[in-house]
Amino acid sequence: MSEPSAPTPLPTEQLHFELPPTHGTVEGERRHRKERLTAALRLFGRLGFDEGVAGHITARDPEFPDCFWVNPFGMSFRHLTVSDLILVNGDGKVVEGRYHVNQAAFTIHAQVHRARPDVVAAAHSHSTYGRALAALGELLDPLTQDVCAFYEDHALYDAYTGVAVDEEEGRRIAAALGPHKAVILRNHGLLTVGDSVDAAAWWFLAMERACQVQLTAKAAGKPVLIDHADAVHTREQLGTDLVAWINYQPLYQQTVRSAPDLFE
Repeated sequence: MSEPSAPTPLPTEQLHFELPPTHGTVEGERRHRKERLTAALRLFGRLGFDEGVAGHITARDPEFPDCFWVNPFGMSFRHLTVSDLILVNGDGKVVEGRYHVNQAAFTIHAQVHRARPDVVAAAHSHSTYGRALAALGELLDPLTQDVCAFYEDHALYDAYTGVAVDEEEGRRIAAALGPHKAVILRNHGLLTVGDSVDAAAWWFLAMERACQVQLTAKAAGKPVLIDHADAVHTREQLGTDLVAWINYQPLYQQTVRSAPDLFE
């Protein structure tokens, strides 16, 4: 009796692999960004990143690049829907929506968006491990494969002057961020950016976990660092916004399936 032959592999073109979508209209792109923004905020809420009224994620409007969509002041991340989002212009004025804007969100995010026209979204929250590393005034070390995505691609804003409600403070934070994907705000927390909401959100989640790993490893002993050449090579493999977008998709799927009302 002959051995059964192995199944024939399917042609590659028959296999599905999701990539960032393209949109034929401004309205379609706007709706997409708002849905992704709401989902990211819901996810941040589920992970406990919405402490009090602190924390915000913004998405640049595709038609009006000096305006961005953001979560309203004083509303729980866990209950937000698309219709709750507000559109804020470059002067911090609400131009669409029925709620107030968090002035700290405006101060930081408006300046980041102005300084970085390549950035579609920015994420900032007072996460536990991000704040802990920020209190040390340290950058992330290349301790693991995952954190190498941030190797020489994040910065430290080495100052603290209180709640960021001053426009000049926002400019200094944007300058510290420079061309990078993230900045650690000393004694404050983390801020990440990306060419999509998904990328910015993933970088924040990945950075928060990297902070946790670094704090844990250093508390346990003397970590072994990945050398410069290998860290750079790993960053080139893992550090693009497309890789971030791909990594984020399982979390996006979990979020929308568990909270279908977020599209309302």
